[in-house]
Order: sequence, then C-alpha cells, then structure tokens
Amino acid sequence: MAVSKLYAVMDTCKKMKNSMNIVIVGHVDHGKSTIIGRLLADTNSLPEGKLDQIKRTCERNSKPFEYAFLLDALKDEQAQGITIDTARVFFETNLRKYIIMDAPGHIEFLKNMITGASSAEAALLVIDANEGVKENSRRHGYLLSLLGITQIAVLINKMDIIDYHENIFNKIVHEYSKFLETINIKPKLFIPVSGFEGDNVASSSDKMPWYKNKNILEILDLFKPSPSLEKKDLRITIQDVYKFTRFGDSRRIFVGNIETGTLNVNDEICFYPSGKKSKIATIESFNTKRISSVIAGNTVGFTIKEQIYIKRGEIVSKEKQSPPAVSSLINASIFWLSKNPLKIGKEYYLKLGTAKVSVKIEKIIRIIDSSSLKDLESTTEIKRHEVAECILKLNHPIAFDLTDKFPITSRFVIIDKFEISGGGIIKESLSDQQMKLRKKVYRRNDKWIESDISHLERAKKYNQKATMLIITGEKHTGRKNIAKQLEKSLFNSGKFVYYLGLGNVKHGVDADLDKNKYVKNEHLRRFAEVSHIMLDSGVVLIVTAQTLSQNDLENIKTSVSPDLITTIWVGDEITTDLVYDFQIESHSTTSQAVSIIEEYLEENGIVFKVW
Repeated sequence: MAVSKLYAVMDTCKKMKNSMNIVIVGHVDHGKSTIIGRLLADTNSLPEGKLDQIKRTCERNSKPFEYAFLLDALKDEQAQGITIDTARVFFETNLRKYIIMDAPGHIEFLKNMITGASSAEAALLVIDANEGVKENSRRHGYLLSLLGITQIAVLINKMDIIDYHENIFNKIVHEYSKFLETINIKPKLFIPVSGFEGDNVASSSDKMPWYKNKNILEILDLFKPSPSLEKKDLRITIQDVYKFTRFGDSRRIFVGNIETGTLNVNDEICFYPSGKKSKIATIESFNTKRISSVIAGNTVGFTIKEQIYIKRGEIVSKEKQSPPAVSSLINASIFWLSKNPLKIGKEYYLKLGTAKVSVKIEKIIRIIDSSSLKDLESTTEIKRHEVAECILKLNHPIAFDLTDKFPITSRFVIIDKFEISGGGIIKESLSDQQMKLRKKVYRRNDKWIESDISHLERAKKYNQKATMLIITGEKHTGRKNIAKQLEKSLFNSGKFVYYLGLGNVKHGVDADLDKNKYVKNEHLRRFAEVSHIMLDSGVVLIVTAQTLSQNDLENIKTSVSPDLITTIWVGDEITTDLVYDFQIESHSTTSQAVSIIEEYLEENGIVFKVW
C-alpha cells in the first residue's frame, strides 16, 4: 500500500512544456464560460462531436444552445446557469499550449475563484457591456492584484446586445481603468467582444470597424510567461516521509512538490524551519531508469545520506542558495470569505504549502473594502469580503517566502472549523522571541561535525531512541523524586539514561553569568545546547523544571529538535500556558508515576521491548 500510494503521489502534478496558465474571472453572468466555449469551438479544440452533442441535448430539452454548456458540465451548474467550481480547459496556438481556468463569478464562490487564480500567470477579466462595472468586477481585479497577477486583458463582452456601440465601450474602459490605476494594474488591452457571436474571440470582427486592435486569441500570445521556475532557487514543500521495511528495503523516501528550482543527486540541502541539513543520495522514480535530476513542477521522492527526522510541512532549499524566512510572527494581507468575521484573539489554522499551524490575529493594522478600496473604521474584526493588513502570531514557527520573491510559498489559507475561510499573502517576516536564538542554532548546525556513528546505529545498540523527558509542575509535587526513580528504573533495565536538573547547568555552565543580571532565556539556551549534545549521543535524558511556560518550551525547542521532546506536567492544576504531552495527577505515587512514564515510552517506541 505504501509503495502504490507513494508513486501515485510522485506521478501527479506534471508540468506541461511551453504552457501558460490563464484564469478568466468576472461578475456572475457576464459570460466567461461562453467566451471560453466559443474560443474552444473556433479553434477546433473540442473533442470530435462534442459541439453537436451539446446542441442535440439542448434541442431535446427545448433549451437554447449556450457555448457555456461546453464547460459547465455539472448538472447543478447547468440548472442554475452559474459556474461553481474552477473548470480547466486546454488548447494551443502556434506559439504555446494554454491551460485556461474558468473561475466562478458569483460572490458566494470567491473562494473557488481565488483557488483558480492562485496558479495563473495572466488573467482575462470579463465585464458585461450591458451591465457595466459591477462590485465583483472591482473585487476580482483587487484579488488578482493581491495574488500578484499583473498581466490582464479586460474583455467587454455581449457587445451584440448593445448593438456594438463604441461610446458604451469607451465609458466602461474609462471607469474601470481609473479603478485599476488605484491598485497599480495597467491592463494590456480592453477588447470589445461577443462570446455568443464570436466577435473578436478567435478572429477579428467586421461589426466593430472602430476597433483596430488585437482579438482574444492574439492577446493571449502577447502575454509573457513567468520566469522559468526551474531557474529559481530550490523550494520543495515536504508532503510526507515513507518508510520501507519489507525485503530488506530500509529506504526512507521524502516526498514533496518542487515549487521552484532543480533538484540533483548530491545536492546539499537544508530543511526549514528545523534547520537540519543533509545531502541527496537518490532521486526515486517509478518504473523508470534511475534519474539524477528533476525540475520545478514535478512531485519528487528522494532519499538523503544522513537519516534525520523530518516531518510534513518543512520546506527544502539548497545550502548555498537563499533560504526561506522562518518566524512565528508575520505581516500579511488577508482576504476574508467566511460569514463569521475574523476576530482578534480567536484561534484559527493557517495552511501554507503542506504546513498547518495554529494562528491568532495579534493586530489588525487596516481594513479595506475590496470593491471600493476605502479604508474601514473597524480594527477589531474583519468581515466577509473585506481585505486587511494584519500581524499574525503562529503557535510555532514555519518556513515561508515573501510574495515579491516566491509567490507560491508566500500564499496561505486560514481555516476555521475545518472550512477554508480566508486567504492571504505574507508581506513581511517579523522578529519573534526566538529569532536570534534560531540564527545561532542554524550557525551551529552549519558547523556541526557529524559522528561516523548514525542515530539509527545508536538506537539499535541501546534499544532506545534518544529523547528528552521534561518533567515540570509546581513546587512540592515530587518532580525530582519521579525523575530520579525513573532514571534508576531505566538504568536497571539496561537503558542509556541520565537525569539532568536545570540547577546543574545554572551553577556550572552558567557560572560566568552575572547573577544580578541573570537572563532566563540565556540560561535556557545553554541548558538546551547541553541537552542537544547529550541527545546526539543517543541518551534518554530526563530533566526537571519548575512551572515551565510555553515560551520556555519554545526556547528549548529552538535548540533541541521538537520531535525528541516529551513534556509531562505533574500536579492537578495547570498553572501556566504550557501545551504538555500528558499529565500525572498528584494522587499518583512516585512508583505509579514512573510506571505511567515507562508505559508511555514503550507504547511510543522510544524504549524498545527486548523479548
């Protein structure tokens, strides 16, 4: 099962050569699907017999034929006459191949529109000549700007309904041009078209002699493709890690999507936010000859030479290229889609690439009406279809890029109660409390001299995995007694174990610190570095700390890999904001507490059972 699942993932997301992604947007019923249907028909891009089939179906149902029916294949879409999801269609010119995404125009489906536009290199924005510029016409223009799409052609559709009147066309051009100027977009062209009649779609129209410029097909070929993604610095979003044990296969294959750059065998790579490093051993592929390189736009599986623990959500870059930013505090532009307002202090989830992390709005800097672009007075909550600039606080750091450098790894969505409720882009990485410490850890990792004995070899030798057990709680809860008895019990069963109290470091390694200017963060940093060295030897490290806070734990996790840490709270009442792994209540005896912890170590594969 694991093999088939792995290669199913690796065979997806193949990028078409010499292709361009175009999104077509606009207010509901302004004729986007009709324009695309006409474009496909007039360029002979439809499957043989498809056009006649739709026409016969319309005739049988006594329904007038619409070119939009070529796209709106879903029954509920045809019944309601609106596009609900983002349809993708393919055709090509002599210059290149195109993927055109027909995004929903109805205000209820803005989320789908953003999804369709997020991978586009250029856009066609449709306005009904009879209805003129509508609220969603402005809102869609703003969203394209927010997503960084600046190559836009505006199609003034249904010119046949207004008898191809030049003055009405010019009036719409003037109004919408002024709006686009306010969001720093200068469209390539305004084109008067009739999707139903085919005017200026795939060929120029003789019904509008006053218009002398390009038709839709010609303007598509004038759009410039985005700079080659494979020539940018490497970015891989890690999706999963697959382990193989059958038939002597010991591979651990990391799977992710190459967003930008090129991956080669023997590349020295870094994982972020963990800061761990290794070298590419092999690039895996299914049912092909061994390959040594793979480019952006592909899903890749690879193995590394040093078996380090990496989990979903990390971003890979090459060691000598620009790294992604890492922080738990960011400045972002957010577009809110939910009926329930986005509120300061409420917990949500932020998903960027494959990373998913708890997030709260720390501050709303400004709120903008996305259709009028006016600043709104409220700065306590963000209502539906409003855009805001915010400071976001994540519960742990993630890796990301800024939108002006790597748009793909700067875009995120916000999830509320399992629903995507908003999205945005990261404008700035802000310094969080662990920023300076994180830089020191990255520098340490860069200079770290690896042992010839791997972590796996140590684990097999000692029948255990290196781990750090932090036992914390209030005074007089028996933390130290539990730690010492646990150490003795594990030692007597043949385990490589050591108990280290924070005070041992404070009065030893920290002896040079000025006691009158004692800094807790520096004490924790030194303690974590000592712990890191001991854990590298494969030990089960037991430590005690009084009333550890979440910030204290985050400081320790910056130096010590979070996957090696288990946090135990001793006592009935939780008196800090610590997010612990499990709790031992005060009525438990020391022996009972030790048994609970040992059972946890065995169940989680930290201490191996020897039969």
